[in-house]
Amino acid sequence: MLCPLRNRTSRKVKRQYHHRKTTTTTKVARAMHNDSTETLSCPLGELATNLSDSELRETAYEILVGACLSSGGKTSNNNVSESEKAASTPHTSLKSRAASTVKKALGLRSRRKKSSGGKPGSERVKKASSIEETLRVQLRVSEQMDSRVRKALSNVAANQKIESMVLPLEMLQQLEPTDFPNQKEYEVWQRRNLKLLEAGLLLHPLIPLNNEDTAPQRLRDVIDGASENPLDTAKDNESMQTLRSIVMSLACRTSDDGSVPGTSHWADGFPLNLKIYQMLLEACFDLNDETSVIEELDEVLERIKKTWLVLGLNQTLHNLCFLLMLFKRYTSTDHAEGDLLNASDNLLSKVENDAKELKEDANHAKMLSSTLSSISGWAETRLANYHSCFSSDNTGSMACVVSMAVRSAKMMAGYDVEGQENDVGYERVDGYIKSSLRAAFAQASSQCFSIIIYIVLAYE
Repeated sequence: MLCPLRNRTSRKVKRQYHHRKTTTTTKVARAMHNDSTETLSCPLGELATNLSDSELRETAYEILVGACLSSGGKTSNNNVSESEKAASTPHTSLKSRAASTVKKALGLRSRRKKSSGGKPGSERVKKASSIEETLRVQLRVSEQMDSRVRKALSNVAANQKIESMVLPLEMLQQLEPTDFPNQKEYEVWQRRNLKLLEAGLLLHPLIPLNNEDTAPQRLRDVIDGASENPLDTAKDNESMQTLRSIVMSLACRTSDDGSVPGTSHWADGFPLNLKIYQMLLEACFDLNDETSVIEELDEVLERIKKTWLVLGLNQTLHNLCFLLMLFKRYTSTDHAEGDLLNASDNLLSKVENDAKELKEDANHAKMLSSTLSSISGWAETRLANYHSCFSSDNTGSMACVVSMAVRSAKMMAGYDVEGQENDVGYERVDGYIKSSLRAAFAQASSQCFSIIIYIVLAYE
């Protein structure tokens, strides 16, 4: 009688063991899968046209070159003298590292030199001889394109400021098919500039379009016609003069309340301006090591900020965009570089100070909310079970994760009463501790149960 009872008990214990083991394994696997395939939503929104990243990057470079030339920058990378090249040898790199105020402010350390054994077949980017050359290489612009851009914009920038011109229009008029290797490449380039005019003036204008204005439809007709037959952009051509008249009438509109002056507005509408700026900020990261910020960060940012007049940006929006860039770079590189997390936390504190200003604009408030939601969701996933997510190897990053979780929660809560922000922080941390303790206890209980089952089976 005892033996059958023992066998039935043993079979029941085995079934419970295998069920619990399978359930635990499935939960762990699902959690690991969710963590490894984590993708963060883009707070910038989507464009209503099919401009690719490479097209946006080329546009960003054109705006950058135009802004630098308009403010008195060099007209050509080929004009870099031998003395300037010598001045940008390792000597300058050491000086740049020592003087990088941006890196110090963000808590970024100087880049560690790595062995030359990179990915098979990969080529190391040659050290640039100037900041202009660094930007060209970082933005993946060919020397041929750089030469064309500088040729076109050096003529225009000599007569007018970058903020008063519509860049795609000027580029269309300055360059001809003979400036390109072949007709096909010219037509692709022309279509990109027409798509930019459509995006900046019709799809994402800074000032909403007037339904009674006929200019938007006339511009659409020109763009549609050019999709079938390339536009003749000769300066004295009637079609080009018509295009210029339409474009300038749309770009130089003023807002009804007078808050937007009648200067040229073609790339400062949301989210086109931030999409272009995102491409510029990518130049801050090493092409050979996606977790590293380049040593010339200060100089590069100094030139990038010259595009603010065209893109309608300021320091507040720059901080938010750069925060998003640093945070996404950290999460997309398997959390390999803790400096990026530390920099994100430091920059988030600046964004916290600017939150009130950002919330005054509906689009910027939406972007802020989406960015904070991404940060908060990512951080809480780890802190809700920090006993498992953090070990002796990465406990140093836990303080930054907690800081970012609490900061983002405070900003999303929109506290108005003094001292209420402390309650939000306390509640969040208390919740993380309780949640993680429950998870740790459940895991320990599961392990104890497994040991007991093993002992029972061993003495069966």
